Amino acid sequence: MNGNREVITGGDFKRMVAGAYSEFLLEYENINRLKGIGILPGTHILRTMGAAVMPLADAKDDSIGGLSRRVATAAVFGARGNAGVVLAQMFRGIAAGLAGKYDATSSEFGKAFQYGILCSQRVIPESTEIPFITVAKAVAKGAYRAVREEKPISEILEAAINAGKKAMENLEENDSGAYIMNSFLSGCLRGLDGNFVSPAVSLSLGLGAGRNMPDPRHDIVKPYCVRLKVKNPQSSIPELKRQMSDLSSFSIVERMSGSVDVHFHTDHVGKAIEQAIGWGPLREVRIVNMSESHTLPAHDAVMPVAALAIAKDNSEAQKLQDAGASILITGCAESSPSIAEIVGAAHSDLASSYILIASSPDYYLVFHQAKKLLGNRVELVLVNSTDEAIESLKKFSAALSLSENTINMNKK
Repeated sequence: MNGNREVITGGDFKRMVAGAYSEFLLEYENINRLKGIGILPGTHILRTMGAAVMPLADAKDDSIGGLSRRVATAAVFGARGNAGVVLAQMFRGIAAGLAGKYDATSSEFGKAFQYGILCSQRVIPESTEIPFITVAKAVAKGAYRAVREEKPISEILEAAINAGKKAMENLEENDSGAYIMNSFLSGCLRGLDGNFVSPAVSLSLGLGAGRNMPDPRHDIVKPYCVRLKVKNPQSSIPELKRQMSDLSSFSIVERMSGSVDVHFHTDHVGKAIEQAIGWGPLREVRIVNMSESHTLPAHDAVMPVAALAIAKDNSEAQKLQDAGASILITGCAESSPSIAEIVGAAHSDLASSYILIASSPDYYLVFHQAKKLLGNRVELVLVNSTDEAIESLKKFSAALSLSENTINMNKK
């Protein structure tokens, strides 16, 4: 034991996350060419990282625990595709390992990384040893030894990377999941050393222009659901909605007897509440982090159960709607809908419960994660194509319960 007393700060963590994003900017197209976790896993990873990194731009919290939680919340909520879900769970595990800490020792940070790798393994449902799991176990083992020896965090990351590379050499072919793990760790190490191009600089220089590179500003998520009542507000409903529009991605404002019920989604709870204080006395303020498991409240729902499906264009949307879908989200296997889009749609108060229909294996994990967040008022129908989704929707009946519809729609 060398008694290493290195301290990892919130600033160090910011650089690591930015370094990982920078690494994926360079590697996402190479990842897209590899077999493994779904179609275009590199694009899904880059967009998930975009959601994760953007909250750091205006974060006021300097603590490593607070920053890691903010990144994990955005990553989980903004995750796209199977690959994005796996990465988001790694951030979630890291945040759990750093919870409550202002700074962290190398050992504490190394253990958090190990826990992040474990969380990413757990999200993959297959019982067989796929390449990602093989490499993840090797990475965790390499990190464990370095943590036990109380190495500096840079050496812990190097040990994890070297163990991962060695495991990758034994694979029959390059695998996208294994490559993602190695790129993530390499990016974190470069970020820690300051050897990377920051996301802000890459955007200002137009890096990737003409290559359809995803812009992270399009993937900013608003993961906090706020519900409150305003007693005797003086402003009109349209004016209240206008004031909410800049801070929220979704809002419902309804006048009730002597008050107004407000429901909106935001990434700046403090600013939104401060705005609402000016409307009048606030009552029954409820804030929910939608990236964590939560109860979906029934708020004057129009129908008992509704079906939600994914459509790639207007033509497909019409077919799904004619078959029985009440809510449609834009997406396809190549451009998976985010967890934020699915959970946000279920918060629309259209129905008391929802059946989520996934028409491609490439975003099954996204739907599984959405169900974990929304609980037992959501059930899944997982099929392999839009045609199969349409056939399942034809079995949907608004007269049946959630469980009855789920059984019928899953019958072959």
